[in-house]
Amino acid sequence: MNNKRRDMDNKRANMNNKRVIIAGLINVETTVKVHGFPIPYFPIDFTTDGISTGISGVGYNLARAFQKLGDQVAILSYTGEDEEGHRIEHELGKHGIDTKGIKKELKKTPQSLILYDLDGRRQCYCDLKDIQEHTYQVEDIIEEFAQADLLCACNINFSRPLLQEAKKRNICIATDVHVIGDIEDEYNKEFMEAADILFLSDENISDSKEEFMIRLKNRYSCKIIIMGLGKEGALLYSRENDELIRIGAVTTRNVINTVGAGDSLFSSFLHCYIKGMSAIDSLKYAITFASYKIGDNGGAVGFLTEEELFSLSKQLTYDIKGVKVDYETSKENCSNT
Repeated sequence: MNNKRRDMDNKRANMNNKRVIIAGLINVETTVKVHGFPIPYFPIDFTTDGISTGISGVGYNLARAFQKLGDQVAILSYTGEDEEGHRIEHELGKHGIDTKGIKKELKKTPQSLILYDLDGRRQCYCDLKDIQEHTYQVEDIIEEFAQADLLCACNINFSRPLLQEAKKRNICIATDVHVIGDIEDEYNKEFMEAADILFLSDENISDSKEEFMIRLKNRYSCKIIIMGLGKEGALLYSRENDELIRIGAVTTRNVINTVGAGDSLFSSFLHCYIKGMSAIDSLKYAITFASYKIGDNGGAVGFLTEEELFSLSKQLTYDIKGVKVDYETSKENCSNT
């Protein structure tokens, strides 16, 4: 009986301690509260607690979210050997995130500026500096790959060489291509071809979002495709069940700033899914996680723990619907893989 209980405890421990490699941008982010969009010209404005600066970027946002949920994180990125780079290193260390995967080879550390209004809408300006000219070498991270359950390959140039290495090692690859309007998007095609789990936003899709999802699944071999719909929730395609599901958004607290909402949806879905939960349950939890996160200001704050997430989800009702799409129409101009 004791041996059986010990085996069960070991299984739980293994489930709860997933190892995630994140290859993505880390930058210094300044957020500025504005009265609304579009912004009229005026020479000066005064605010109280309307401007703040902190560490963000997709890579950092994901690392902090995974860590808060209880996963082990290895982060790969680039910074400069400057004041901003040192600030990032200090912040990572403060949160117990290993910095050995951070290369200080940029001329300057990337920065971003986020304008947001009272409705939570945001406008982002991102200065990547020279990061797109750098490439991460696989041989530098063999140890991390040997222990990984998941590679989160953000759609930034330096993570491209990691895709094939993860494929060779049969490591699950997840990527978020963010805003695209064409399934043959040249910049993101390599990421979409490699991804087992693909995320994207609906923000640049002018035609039917459901048909766009079907064209994606016909063109690429991803097992899971999820499209964030903002305040409308999310669409989920599962190749295992060959079905398209829409899950509506939920409200957990007032919206402050929607920056980082997609990163929180992405990370929390992956956290649940790699632990063995179904795609639908994982997305329910992810929608809850993202809803709570946007009640705070900044891309890397406002995260729930796993226990808090599960507890909050029990109090909510979810609107889950199957979506019917004319598959034959959606196959036009697509090639199956």
